[in-house]
Amino acid sequence: MRNFSIISASDAIQKTGFDLKSITKEQYCFYGLTICYGIIGLVALIQLIRIQLRVPEYGWTTQKVFHLLNFLCSGVRAVVFGLRGKVDGLSPPVLQTVLLDSPGLLFFSTYTLLVLFWAEIYHQARSLPTNALRPCFVVVNFLVYTVQVALWVFEGLSKKEGIEHILFISSACFMAVVSSTAAAGFALYGGRLFIMLRRFPVQSPGRRKKLEEVGCVTSVCASCFTIRAVLVAYSAFHHGSKLDVMNHPLLNLGYYLAVEVIPSALVLFILRKLPPKRTQGYHNIS
Repeated sequence: MRNFSIISASDAIQKTGFDLKSITKEQYCFYGLTICYGIIGLVALIQLIRIQLRVPEYGWTTQKVFHLLNFLCSGVRAVVFGLRGKVDGLSPPVLQTVLLDSPGLLFFSTYTLLVLFWAEIYHQARSLPTNALRPCFVVVNFLVYTVQVALWVFEGLSKKEGIEHILFISSACFMAVVSSTAAAGFALYGGRLFIMLRRFPVQSPGRRKKLEEVGCVTSVCASCFTIRAVLVAYSAFHHGSKLDVMNHPLLNLGYYLAVEVIPSALVLFILRKLPPKRTQGYHNIS
C-alpha cells in the first residue's frame, strides 16, 4: 500500500478530531509496529544463524533464504515505521512510495518461496518434472518487480494530479492481483501437498506433524494474502479509505498486523524446527 495523501500535522488534527492526542496515538502505533517488525526480524536472523551452525556444510538452502528475506523485509519495515515522520517528509513523494511499497514486494518473494519449495516436493513425489518450477518463480518475481518499478518511475515523472490518481489505482490493482496470485499458489500447492500427506499410511513417521505444518502455513498465508488483496483493491476505489497515511494510525496498525506481522510470527513459530544434521533429500536453493 502507498502513501499518496501527505497532509500537514494541523490538517491531521482537524480531520481525525483527536486534538494533540492524535499525534501521540500516531507515534504509539508506528513505534509499536517498529517493535513488532524488529522482533520478527531478530527472530528470523537468530533462526538463520542457528540453521547455519546446525548445517554449515550446506550453502544457501531454501530455509536459509526464507529466513534471510524475512529478516530483510521486517528490518526495512522497522526502520520505515521508526522514522515514519521523516519518511512522510521526503521529496519527491515517489521516494515515500518506494520505501512503503518495497517491503511488500520482499514479503511477496519471501512467502512465494515457500510455494516453490512445496511445489518441488509435490512434483518430486509425483514423479513430475521440476525443471520449470524455479525459472517460473524467478520470472514471476522479475515481472512483479519490473512492473512495480515502472509504476514508480511513471509516478516520479508525472506532474498532473489526474495521472497520479490513475497510477495509484493501477498500482493498487496490480498489487491486489499479485497478492491474489500468491494466495492462489498457497491454496493450490499447499492443498495438494496436504491431500498427498493425508494419503500416506497413518503409521508413517512424521506424517501428523507435517500435516499440521502444511495445513497451518497454508491457511495463514492464503488468508493474509487474500486479506491484503481485498483491502488494497477496496482502498483503490473508495476515497478516504487509503492506507499508509499519517492520520489513520489505527488503520495502519490493524492493516499491518493482519497482513504481515501476525502471519509472519505464526509462520516463524510453525517452521521453527531446525533441519536434521543428516540431510538426505534436504533442498538447496542453488
